[in-house]
Amino acid sequence: MTSSPSYSVGNKSRDAFERARQLMPGGVNSPARAFGAVGGTPLFIEHAKGPHLFDLDGRQFLDYIGSWGPMILGHAHPEVIESVIRATQKGTSYGAPTEAESGLAEQIIEAVPSIEKVRLVSSGTEATMSAIRVARGATGRDKVIKFAGNYHGHVDSLLVAAGSAAATLGVPDSPGVTQGAGQDTIVLEYNDPESVKQAFAAHPGEIAAVILEPVVGNMGCVAGEPNFLQTLREETQRDGAVLIFDEVMTGFRLALGGAQERFGITPDMTTLGKIVGGGMPLGAYGGRADIMDQVLPAGKVFQAGTLSGNPVAVAAGSTTLRLLRDESPYGYLDQIGERLAKGVDAAATSAGVPHQVQQVGSMMTLFFQPDPVRCWPEADRSDREQFAKYFWGMIDHGVYMPCSQFEALFISREHTLEMIDQTIAAAEKVLAAF
Repeated sequence: MTSSPSYSVGNKSRDAFERARQLMPGGVNSPARAFGAVGGTPLFIEHAKGPHLFDLDGRQFLDYIGSWGPMILGHAHPEVIESVIRATQKGTSYGAPTEAESGLAEQIIEAVPSIEKVRLVSSGTEATMSAIRVARGATGRDKVIKFAGNYHGHVDSLLVAAGSAAATLGVPDSPGVTQGAGQDTIVLEYNDPESVKQAFAAHPGEIAAVILEPVVGNMGCVAGEPNFLQTLREETQRDGAVLIFDEVMTGFRLALGGAQERFGITPDMTTLGKIVGGGMPLGAYGGRADIMDQVLPAGKVFQAGTLSGNPVAVAAGSTTLRLLRDESPYGYLDQIGERLAKGVDAAATSAGVPHQVQQVGSMMTLFFQPDPVRCWPEADRSDREQFAKYFWGMIDHGVYMPCSQFEALFISREHTLEMIDQTIAAAEKVLAAF
């Protein structure tokens, strides 16, 4: 793949990428940033403000990534920045308890229905890894169910792909992940309640946990259907397994209480990241008190972290959650999310481009295929070449979309109706040229 011939990545970004490739694997510190799914040279960002990114060459882009989700209030929100400055002036890390950690914990517990006690960590990956360990420790069981197309960070036991049948044990999806790491992971198809029932029937009393994204953001925007989510709740309760909602993306985004508040399904445990840290490296996992009391030093399940509850990250997260609670932007975010989805859908229809637009609140994906997407095999049928053409066309019009067909876009409170309409107009022009 190559970038659109009408768009030229600036020389400063090109030079920066060449330098980075000599220093870091692929020139990046996280794979998607290398633009491997769309081809071409990635833009290097110099700064961001509100709903905009600015690259090294001084070009401005309307941002629909939001640092892959955290920037729901927009970039460099004045109150968040001020809280970070104040915290930094007191010191960047202590390795000792602070009252601010308890303050953020209280905010999380108040907002998220499933959380009675919480542990702060430094990333979403660390949160999911820890939640799985705690669920196994609390139940005394080994097996875990996950769903194809759901991403829970680069945890060995969860970085597996589906086998030859719907309910086979997982096989490693990356070099360096051993067969043993995935042998207790059962991979099912998303939105398939019957496969869930069959898995519990085949492994009674053996499944420690079921983990899923209630709205998937890593195979594009795909919502868990009501019957699927309800089946998960019923089967885990009946069998004594722990139901874990990975709300690293959806937590504090689809509602203050996340997808579980929006859908009315309360899991046993929840993992959080992104928004909970206000753009700083911070994650959390929490749940029922009896489960969380299994964690050391209250219980025997080991989990620790030198920078867990980092005071600077806690300050950013606490301020962000306070603003979301007090200002409640969710009705507005739903409104502009629906406006963008309808506008892009109309643009693709007018252009005669086979497509499917899926949107939940401020998350959305334009799939380049004609059928609804409910699970990974359906998402996988999307036309990646068309997406790459669309991506670079939107860049050409000053709109920065996710650089993969299988990543949901995110809208911030700082996106105005006029910006949404500008984005729709850009999509009309790009898709008309297909």
